Amino acid sequence: MTDLALLVLRLVTGLLLAGHGAQKLFGWFGGHGLAGTAGWLESLGFRPGRFWALLAGGCEFFGGLLLALGLFSPAGPLLITAAMLTAIFKVHWPKLWVTQGGFELPLTNLAVAAAVGMAGPGAYSLDALWGTALPSEVARWGVLLVLAGWVIALLASSRRSAQPAA
Repeated sequence: MTDLALLVLRLVTGLLLAGHGAQKLFGWFGGHGLAGTAGWLESLGFRPGRFWALLAGGCEFFGGLLLALGLFSPAGPLLITAAMLTAIFKVHWPKLWVTQGGFELPLTNLAVAAAVGMAGPGAYSLDALWGTALPSEVARWGVLLVLAGWVIALLASSRRSAQPAA
């Protein structure tokens, strides 16, 4: 039953996040595409906007697909964690509820990704079928890289948002 529960969590959360990333990257599902996302991220202080749009959309799109498939675990959850931490602290903070533009949904996505990342993808996954899960040492370094990247992103956007655009 645990493996089935992990499959449900992976599919629902992973596919929705992949769709959210596709909105940013490709303009699918009513999204603004790369140009619109880049402009919005620049308004938040993330420059160059196109780089950050590719990074944010890529983390959501590929992280979501990897999570849904249970492939190369825990790479998908790590990518999702990076995107959700940035969304929480740079876009939605300090409001909690989504109805007020808060971080309720990114925190829920983060919690699911972290839980699946710690538990593993379960028996109904490509990792279980093909033996493609990443070694635990890689996962530990991945956590450190995600945290370091998140701090760099917040610092870079804060520094640049304080400067007037040229």
